[in-house]
Amino acid sequence: MELWFTEQHTKNVNFSIKVDRQLYHAKSEFQRIDIFDSPEFGKFLTLDGYMMLTDKDEFIYHEMITHVPMSVNPNIKKILVIGGGDGGAVRELCRYETVEHIDLVEIDEMVVAACKKYFPKVSCSLDDERVTIYYEDGLRFIRNKKNEYDLIIVDSTDPFGPGEGLFTKEFYGNCYKALNDDGIMVNQQESPFYSDDAFAMQRAHKRIVESFPISRVYQAHIPTYPSGHWLFGFASKKFHPVTDLNMNAWNMLSLKTKYYSTKIHVGAFMLPNYVKELLESVE
Repeated sequence: MELWFTEQHTKNVNFSIKVDRQLYHAKSEFQRIDIFDSPEFGKFLTLDGYMMLTDKDEFIYHEMITHVPMSVNPNIKKILVIGGGDGGAVRELCRYETVEHIDLVEIDEMVVAACKKYFPKVSCSLDDERVTIYYEDGLRFIRNKKNEYDLIIVDSTDPFGPGEGLFTKEFYGNCYKALNDDGIMVNQQESPFYSDDAFAMQRAHKRIVESFPISRVYQAHIPTYPSGHWLFGFASKKFHPVTDLNMNAWNMLSLKTKYYSTKIHVGAFMLPNYVKELLESVE
């Protein structure tokens, strides 16, 4: 008998992966957590039945959500990561010797524990001495922060369930206040391809534009996410993500990456016309 994991991308589209075995199952206070092993993508994590990461393609998401802001402002020292309990974003950020402190705010402690056990290559930097983990709601955590961070990375789940509060106007306004005068916020911003995902993407973009003077969207190809076409938001008080890109400084670091490069960085902001139209309609 063959076993398959299936995620419904729309009412008319399913995405399936053949599974060798289920490695982990638990139901936390917030969500259902499952980890499977597969012949094509290796181990993969799902929350409430939605794909979060796989061994095979997690590097794309984590490199693009971290190295884009780090290459724009090489002086980033204090960082807040909201969500990201798998540790992938923290792993990439810890590769920078100039980073002095990272606060990771993850609502579900069971996600962190499961990822430490089953995804050691992803979660390997969660015990770095520069990292402090807070197990609480990101929206509540950031409310009282002011002029504290150089970079905020919103590595959230989809805009429902535990992650719903991280897509609100209140949340983005609090992020703006928590950043210093040249602060940057980067967030995962869903897919533009299917209508429901595109609506969520537009709603997030509209709220970010209302909070930040500079707001741009960039893209990456992530095979296991709906449609494979995924977007990120770059919002800043001062820096433009392309014109302020410091190519030479980043390339001098000689960081080995599998997806990100400074050329990919520039190209990622060159969006297809249909995506530009979706964004412009809410700006």
